[in-house]
Amino acid sequence: MTSLPPPGAKRLGLVIDLDICVGCHACAVNCKEWNSGGMAAPLTDLQPYGVEPDGVWFNRVHTFEAGEGATGRTVHFPRSCLHCAEPDCVTVCPTGASYKRAEDGIVLVNEDLCIGCKLCSWACPYGAREFDSDAGVMKKCTLCADRIYNEALEEVDRVPACVATCPVSARHFGDLGDPQSEVSLLVAARGGYDLMPEMGYKPTNKYLPPRPRRDQTTCGAAPVALAPVVVAEADGFLGWIDRLLSR
Repeated sequence: MTSLPPPGAKRLGLVIDLDICVGCHACAVNCKEWNSGGMAAPLTDLQPYGVEPDGVWFNRVHTFEAGEGATGRTVHFPRSCLHCAEPDCVTVCPTGASYKRAEDGIVLVNEDLCIGCKLCSWACPYGAREFDSDAGVMKKCTLCADRIYNEALEEVDRVPACVATCPVSARHFGDLGDPQSEVSLLVAARGGYDLMPEMGYKPTNKYLPPRPRRDQTTCGAAPVALAPVVVAEADGFLGWIDRLLSR
């Protein structure tokens, strides 16, 4: 079985804002585009134009209806590898193919060592592992390690593809091991949380909860009905012109 490295100070990961995600799937599509030519390439597509298309997708977006009646809302939930601090997907691997990097906390797969036993996918409670049936190996989100460290790119572009493409800035990237980083401060300010913390995996990625819905008593809310308009008729010559033009 594969052992974990000592915990490092740097923990790169994502913060996803469920309040503003619109479920457009841009993150999933750009992730697929980048990684189809990146370190995890190729990514298998099965019946891409068929009735039930499938294949290897590192990002998937699920949509749920939460609440009922006036308090109900649609929540779009993006899901990918959470790059856990205590990932069982690594420790169950019999060949060392699944491993966690000490320098930044990213969890990766060495495809040359993977035998396709799928133990890692059974151990992952988040369903983040993707089996590539063509290659016969397991694949997963790499946090775009070949992009975030790519010095050929402008510094502003050295973020995961899913972050770079989000049209509403619902995805944020940074060092969650640094309590003063922008992402850590955002998590603290918005009450960001771990997914399924009871499992003990200590995921690096965090989710920001949807904000409470605003109602008519909230500051800035529109009134239920507008007051009736009182029309005052003008007198004299201007009143005559107004009545003439209003015919």
